[in-house]
Order: sequence, then C-alpha cells, then structure tokens
Amino acid sequence: MGIWRRAGLQADGKCSRLMDGFLAMVTLVAALGCGVVAGVFFAFSAFVMKAFDRLPASRAVAVMQEINTAAPTPAFMVVLFGTALACGVLVPWSLFVWGGPSAVYLLVGGGLYLIFAIGLTVVYHVPRNEALARVEASGTEAESRWSGYVAGWTVWNHLRFAGALAASASLVMALVFST
Repeated sequence: MGIWRRAGLQADGKCSRLMDGFLAMVTLVAALGCGVVAGVFFAFSAFVMKAFDRLPASRAVAVMQEINTAAPTPAFMVVLFGTALACGVLVPWSLFVWGGPSAVYLLVGGGLYLIFAIGLTVVYHVPRNEALARVEASGTEAESRWSGYVAGWTVWNHLRFAGALAASASLVMALVFST
C-alpha cells in the first residue's frame, strides 16, 4: 500500500487520483535525484578533493581540469537538472497545497535543492572551474591558483552536499506525511 497507494496506483492498474499521484511521483523522483546529487557532492567533499590536494599542484590542476571536462555527461546533467525541474514544480505546487501535511516539506526540499545544489553550482563552482580551465597546469601559476581554488571550492561544496541531502530528507518527509 504505502507510497504507491498515495501515488494513486491501485492493484487494477488504474490511477485513482491523477494530481495526487503526479505530485507523489514528482516528489519521489525529486527526493531520489537530490540523494544522488548529494552523493556526488559528498564524494568530492569527503575524499576526492583531499586526494587532489595531496598531489603536486600541476597534477591536481590537470586532473581537475579533466574531471570538469568529463563531468557534464548526459546522465549527470539529466539527474542534476532533471531534479531541478522536479523541484521547480514542487515549490509552486507546495503553495497550492498549503495547509496540507506535506506542503512545508515540499517547499523546503525544493527550495534547498534549487538554492544549494543548483544556485551554488551556477554562481560559485562553474565560474571557478572555468577559471581553473584557463590555468596552464605545468605553468608557474598552477600552485598559487590551485591552493586558492581547492580551499574555497571544497568549503562551498560542503554546503552543496548538505543542501542537497537536506532537500532529499525534506522531500522524503513530504512523502511520509502526505495523506
């Protein structure tokens, strides 16, 4: 029964409450997407950036440049921005169901993801990654540029991770408290 019943799916395959079912499925997809993105950010915060920082600066710059080139795969972009799309549906939808048991969780979860995962990526991380892409890895400025890059990038990445994880938790709570 549980979430699938709340999603409007019945044993006979009919959808009993289309909008309730749609909202529940969007919420589930968004919660899972937030969790996946949080996991990617966690990996960078927990060990990837620490490993890079143990390398000589020229090597760390070169490897990070390669990661930044390889990262925007279709799969990752679908998860990152597909989750943003789902959260972009949930935030205004929360206002339509305001007063309901899950409205605040929808608003908070969607908002956290959009602000921390997407907002910080676009406003902070992408510009720094683009600036690092212009650094000659074997050049004389690689060491100074890397030391400034890794410290700030990692701190702000911790916030991306925490925001995406909190968004996932909030959206799970929306599912738990939905009626």
